[in-house]
Amino acid sequence: MSAIIGIYSNQDVSKKLFYGLNSLQHRGQEASGICVYNEDGLVLDKDNGLVYDHFNDESFERLSGKIGIGHVRYATANKPHVYNAQPLLAFARGREFALAHDGSLVNDEELRKKLSDEGALFQTAIDTEVILSLVARSYDGDIVEAIKKTMDTIEGAYSVVMLFDNKLVAFRDPNGFRPLVIGESVDGEIIIASENAPIEIIGRDDNMRDVEPGEIIVVDETGLHSYHHGNVNKKHCIFEYVYFARNDANLDGVNAYNFRRRCGEELAKEAPVDADLVIAVPDSGTPGAMGYAQESGIPFAEGLVKNRYMGRTFIKTTQEERELAVKLKLNPLEVVLKDKKIIVVDDSIVRGTTSRNLIKRMKEAGAKEVHFRIISPPVMYPCYYGIDTPSRKKLIAANYSIEEIRERIGADSLAFISMEGMLKASKLDEDVFCKACFDGDYAVWPKESDEV
Repeated sequence: MSAIIGIYSNQDVSKKLFYGLNSLQHRGQEASGICVYNEDGLVLDKDNGLVYDHFNDESFERLSGKIGIGHVRYATANKPHVYNAQPLLAFARGREFALAHDGSLVNDEELRKKLSDEGALFQTAIDTEVILSLVARSYDGDIVEAIKKTMDTIEGAYSVVMLFDNKLVAFRDPNGFRPLVIGESVDGEIIIASENAPIEIIGRDDNMRDVEPGEIIVVDETGLHSYHHGNVNKKHCIFEYVYFARNDANLDGVNAYNFRRRCGEELAKEAPVDADLVIAVPDSGTPGAMGYAQESGIPFAEGLVKNRYMGRTFIKTTQEERELAVKLKLNPLEVVLKDKKIIVVDDSIVRGTTSRNLIKRMKEAGAKEVHFRIISPPVMYPCYYGIDTPSRKKLIAANYSIEEIRERIGADSLAFISMEGMLKASKLDEDVFCKACFDGDYAVWPKESDEV
């Protein structure tokens, strides 16, 4: 899980890429990078850390250009070395290629071995380099045909932005696992991003839409050109709406805020409980808590104070980091919790450590009872398309019953929304979603793992 952005303009785009990446920072906190095209060719600047920590006025001068792409990284498997930061830049057949990728390939190891056997050298440990290498190797004068050949070879989740000469290129896998949105600014710039926030912040018109699964987009001096390739089988990641996307994200026909709020309403019907207050685990749990409160008639209150500068705990790389980050990020509000029976609404339980920590601290703050309600079903299976759940051993719901989970996290009661309730909240047909983390039904089989 990461975020990408690309801008094609008639003026400098470096600061707009910077602001766009900031609006996508929730999707990745380990590294950030920008690459632009100008009269000198492709200019790249990337490093570990947050967007605001890395780029400055000196960076913007160096990155002056009218076409550019950017990336924020959340590492799912590889260590956060700077060489794994994106975009990646390569030279092949007398051309420069730069590419940034959100998602995860399921046949990366197989392709990497094949390319290595053929003499390819790799400078990173990430599957993005495999995509870049295949596009560059397949290029023979037609970038669209090179991408089609690459799409025929790679398997899994990929939303990609790319710089090639004076062109901005984007393509999305035929399942549409990871989101990708395209629109225009008020100045006529073409903007492609993982979510709609950068487009709205920079200033859009009414032409914003999702890049379709299997769609290839090329933007150059002649305009925007769209091509389609592959057998489309829509399987949008439903966990995007549960957790990853911003509340204001409109992706593939679903608004994240409304989805979460309706999940809370459904959960209140499915799992009512007598309590004094409903509180949220902010931020992705807040709409669900509001929905639960509205449906149940139990007052909503702020019971956890959030440190807005901590980032997201789920995407920390180690367990120790996650546990410390939870304490720094969320602090129980004793004056609200003391002597109260509390319903706590969260988006999901993955490993269970965050929930256990929060419940313990809320009870220490004086909560009489803590009832946990989750707006997604139990996460039972690992994700191979870009979310950091690589092993069932780390998933609490894959190893314990709901009652056992309740005991382990210390809740007075625990309930998850049903699959039917969650799908009802989406207001879309069930078959357009990937729900593999909940039901183990993988649209693209994770052939390189024996965990499923």
